[in-house]
Amino acid sequence: MIRRKAFFILLLCLLCWPAACYAVQPDEMLPDPKLEARARALSRQLRCMVCQNQSIDDSDAPLARDLRILVRERVRAGDSDPKVLDFLVARYGEFVLLRPRFEWRTALLWATPLLILLGGGLSLLVLARRRLRSDEPSRLSADEEAKVARLTAGDHPRL
Repeated sequence: MIRRKAFFILLLCLLCWPAACYAVQPDEMLPDPKLEARARALSRQLRCMVCQNQSIDDSDAPLARDLRILVRERVRAGDSDPKVLDFLVARYGEFVLLRPRFEWRTALLWATPLLILLGGGLSLLVLARRRLRSDEPSRLSADEEAKVARLTAGDHPRL
């Protein structure tokens, strides 16, 4: 029984394991391995405009294929990596980059995680200070002390 369970768990894990497949077709690849490696590295930095959270290297969309071919044409023409990226940004906008450049327009995007972290730290500091101030027990009113005295003395009615 245990072997059967282990087998099914293993089978399920293998079926759920993400397959490392790329959308780059053999007819797109450059014959020079160095240029192809550069093109692949650039393709991993570019967002598929259809899939949006996939690189063009991973996407099967026709637009991603066109972008991969365009990247390879620019690499084959002798453009440097920054020139290829600049060309694509000029054509499609900053959104084409999976990791936007740090500029004044994107400063808030890059600063947001730091601002959230600082806000959380400040909140924890304020809560800790409040807790330290409230460690002194509060005093009971005269009515409350009388009720407590009656309850502890046994003078309370049965429920």
